[in-house]
Amino acid sequence: MAIEKIIDNNEDNHDESKKIEKNDVEDVSSDLRPKILNEYVGQINIVTSLKTAIQASEARNEAMDHVLFHGPPGLGKTTLAHVIAKEKNSNLVVTSGPSLEKPADIVGLLSNLGEGDVLFIDEIHRISKGVEEYFYSAMEDFKVDFITGSGTFAKTLTFPLKRFTLVGATTRVGMLSSPLRDRFGLTYHLDFYSEDELTEIVNRSSGILGVSIEQDSSKEIAIRSRGTPRIANRLLRRVRDYHQVNHKEKKLDRIIASNAMELEGVDIQGLDRLDRQYLITLSNNYKGGPAGIEALAATLNEESQTLVDVVEPYLLKIGFIIRTPSGRKMTLDGLRYLGEESRKLSEEGSQGSMF
Repeated sequence: MAIEKIIDNNEDNHDESKKIEKNDVEDVSSDLRPKILNEYVGQINIVTSLKTAIQASEARNEAMDHVLFHGPPGLGKTTLAHVIAKEKNSNLVVTSGPSLEKPADIVGLLSNLGEGDVLFIDEIHRISKGVEEYFYSAMEDFKVDFITGSGTFAKTLTFPLKRFTLVGATTRVGMLSSPLRDRFGLTYHLDFYSEDELTEIVNRSSGILGVSIEQDSSKEIAIRSRGTPRIANRLLRRVRDYHQVNHKEKKLDRIIASNAMELEGVDIQGLDRLDRQYLITLSNNYKGGPAGIEALAATLNEESQTLVDVVEPYLLKIGFIIRTPSGRKMTLDGLRYLGEESRKLSEEGSQGSMF
């Protein structure tokens, strides 16, 4: 009776989680997201492994192993969760780590899962330690032990669960505790995409959006997308808007695409204004480093977590900065880039002064 009351209260109050029926997965997903694995571009090894795991679980008529995706934002972790549910023809329940604050949230959420359902938890590293412990038995033994009362009146109630698949996504896998991380049967690291893969994604998305785009325009967008499909699709939308408003009578060529992205502050390296300001601050204020992330965040008036999760991964990938025990440092490539940017600004200024 006590557990039933908890579940009923949780159903009324737990608005953060969302249950998506199997027929509605496609409607809730973004229009540009691939719906099945065969439509998914890039991450070849992950896609191949997932196909094997899904087919094996289907052959045994059982729930798939729990899956953990980790890597920088925008690489497709949420999309893959939707794809798994679609491929398994299962219901998808979506929630996030910060929304799971109390044990009652966990009990209510897990008890409403059906056989073979997929539970997707975004930002799973932000689940509190007290709540996290309830997932141990849920993931391993498919039951939840809920304690009511205290002291001599304490009583443990065990609630059995249907067999489900937990899909977790995180940008900071190091913040997951070992007991939770070890309970995932499948763990995948999503890496940045190549220019060819991003070009293919842009071509696919432009077809869905009904945008007629030349191949060199798709390539130009891909080059400036920082190896990230989410950014590629965002830039494609901005290029489409710019073309529609300013050059509707012309074909969407590379020059139009380049001008549109320059207007958005995205340069040929894919760096935006915050990226450039980060490099300028590290170079000018801290003489190229080393500088601590908190000091940089304070100087830029940005959250340090934003710099760590959004700005730094790509700057590290292209070799413009390095992390050292004493802080962040500029590389020679990063200094050369700033030199070229300064030269461009100087040339633009001198050209403007001629008129």
